[in-house]
Amino acid sequence: MAVILITGCSSGIGKHCAIRLQEDGWDVIATARRPGDIKMLREAGLNAVYLDYTQTGSISSAVEAALEKGGGRIEALFNNGAYGQAGAVEDISTDVLRRQFEANFFGWHELTNQVLPHMRKAGQGRIVHCSSILGFVPYRWRGAYNASKFALEGLASTMRLELRGSGIHVSLIEPGPIESKFTVNGLKHFEENIDIENSVHNKVYRKELKRLQSEGGVNRFRLPPEAVYEKLRHALTSARPRAHYHVTVPTKFMGVAKRLLPQSLIDRLLLKSG
Repeated sequence: MAVILITGCSSGIGKHCAIRLQEDGWDVIATARRPGDIKMLREAGLNAVYLDYTQTGSISSAVEAALEKGGGRIEALFNNGAYGQAGAVEDISTDVLRRQFEANFFGWHELTNQVLPHMRKAGQGRIVHCSSILGFVPYRWRGAYNASKFALEGLASTMRLELRGSGIHVSLIEPGPIESKFTVNGLKHFEENIDIENSVHNKVYRKELKRLQSEGGVNRFRLPPEAVYEKLRHALTSARPRAHYHVTVPTKFMGVAKRLLPQSLIDRLLLKSG
């Protein structure tokens, strides 16, 4: 059985994909940060270990656990764990932006680079990053998250070219709205790190708080995490995995719009939607 290391498995996409891959016969190493989530994953029958992207030691320990499970092999890596820092760019301090990158970008890079030598030794492997529609389309009040995902897309696309001919493939999955706790989890970071009362965007923030507190409200385009799993399975098993996988109608629409429409019109669409 092939071994895959998956991050961010406490809920949503990560948890669903870990369970589904195990059902499909993969040896899954699922990671989470909170002890309660690790316990929950183990009770679900998964091999779960601690990993915090901001802690080098935990990254190394997770890789060691995966190698032990696979007898020195790690066939696949699914980078998924992340959070979204909301707030206007002018209201985000450099320290807050740095923390966003530590969790959403630098940690992913470090984990990938720790796994890569083992894939090179085997002459094959699959690296899949869960990016976002916000990895190629900017959205107001999401500057920190946008920046981390734009950076991820550039790094991953460069690595894909550098690994050509190695037997190791790099893919990006770019979901739009997916059923998860992502929006709710973002509320804590928003309230902790943004000076809502003294911002020129106070009225917008109040509206945003109301949306976050209602778990994102109703979104007719939101899909269950199975939609991401279907793309992940293709990226892991296809003889010709794609470089980019768009998930949900908004992502597919904006992917086409970016190729066909002038930036001024795209900006109008984005301003209207947000």
